[in-house]
Amino acid sequence: MALFDLKTLNSALEELQQERGISRESVIDALATALAAAYRREYGKRGQIIRATMNPETGDVEFRQAKIVVDKTLVRGPEEAEEEDSSRRSEAEADHRSRFNPEQHIMIEDARRIKRDAVLDEEISFPLESKEDFGRIAAQAAKQVIMQKVREAERASIISEYGQREGEIITGHVQRFERGNLYVDLGRATAILPYDEQIPGERYRQGERVRALLLRVDEGVRGTFIRLSRSHPHFLTKLFETEVPEMASHVVEVKGIVREPGSRAKIAVFSNDDHVDPVGALVGQRGVRVAVVTSELGGEKIDVVEWSANPGDFVKEALKPAQVLGIELNEDDNRAVVHVAEDQQSLAIGRGGQNVRLAARLTGWKIDIRGVGGEQVATDTGETKAAVQPTSVEDVGGQPASAEGFGEARESAFDETKKEMGDDNEAADTGEGNIDPALQDRDVENEKVEEQQEEVATDKEKDAE
Repeated sequence: MALFDLKTLNSALEELQQERGISRESVIDALATALAAAYRREYGKRGQIIRATMNPETGDVEFRQAKIVVDKTLVRGPEEAEEEDSSRRSEAEADHRSRFNPEQHIMIEDARRIKRDAVLDEEISFPLESKEDFGRIAAQAAKQVIMQKVREAERASIISEYGQREGEIITGHVQRFERGNLYVDLGRATAILPYDEQIPGERYRQGERVRALLLRVDEGVRGTFIRLSRSHPHFLTKLFETEVPEMASHVVEVKGIVREPGSRAKIAVFSNDDHVDPVGALVGQRGVRVAVVTSELGGEKIDVVEWSANPGDFVKEALKPAQVLGIELNEDDNRAVVHVAEDQQSLAIGRGGQNVRLAARLTGWKIDIRGVGGEQVATDTGETKAAVQPTSVEDVGGQPASAEGFGEARESAFDETKKEMGDDNEAADTGEGNIDPALQDRDVENEKVEEQQEEVATDKEKDAE
């Protein structure tokens, strides 16, 4: 019974094999299975085993019913089933044999009448009559099978191509937005960048180019999903590998990395070569390399620190750019007490505690920041007095000096200078004669006229005498 146009069938099989990579044999087997299921659903009985055989050369399909050869050791006969009373049987005496079904089973005695060498568990098939109106049903079943095979082939292709690239950076273009999730077109497949894997504050436009980390490939009931991430710490590592040849060659290794996406990140690096500076390798000349990575992350600040096997040194490095004066380690509580100058305390803690929080996550130590103020020194007599105040506005601890103390210091310095100069009349002079008249807000021109008039009057008086 020819159910398909042979020319159309062969053309479809060739197209699937070339474009989708689906073999002809797999499609033909799937079509036969689908046709058998459709025939059983439309014309078969419950429990029947229907087999279909398809000839790709002629397009003919043959349907047969299969029965399994059994005996009384495998199934219970009709008489035994009627006499059985399961409520009176104990659990030890329960019969685990299946019930005989004439649509599925054939006793070995009857099977040997048809086939002399029949054995147990063998399938014996019987031809079934063909149906004239089965062509439409067969076409619908074939369409469903081909679509299913195409989806399975695409899924297998996606898994084989992208499953091996997990942990790498891939590039795509923004396709659409849906409930905060970003769908990225990768060419042969569509990936999803979930909302919680995006960098906060970033905005995307349709068609815009996007680089992200291929986090994993999930295979679900609805298909295969490629999950991307831009907030994962490994994304930062991969970005540095593309910019730093020393990392790609494994001369410089990343020992730890922590991020608060979109805000700040800390990365601890170590060099296997004594002649290579790990921090300088990542920063680059004039900060070019780290600037490229920062630009890709939307301006996220990156602190590159050098990893050390010494916990104290590592904690000091992790707190950069703050300068540490001293550190106390308590290994029992895994706690580090860090002493910094008071003007460095806010820098060590960071805005909202961000710097010390990232340092604690990077090192694995609980970090306490303590500021160190103005110290006290002991005199020779054993008494304790305050350290000499500097002449700057801020004292040693970074706190503003008092205005009274600062004024007293200036007066004492003036007195000492006066003593060195001695008692001189010029020192007692107010100095008003040396002051610029313009600074005294005086009318210089009028004063000169008045002086000339006075001189003329004096001369006249002398002539009169």
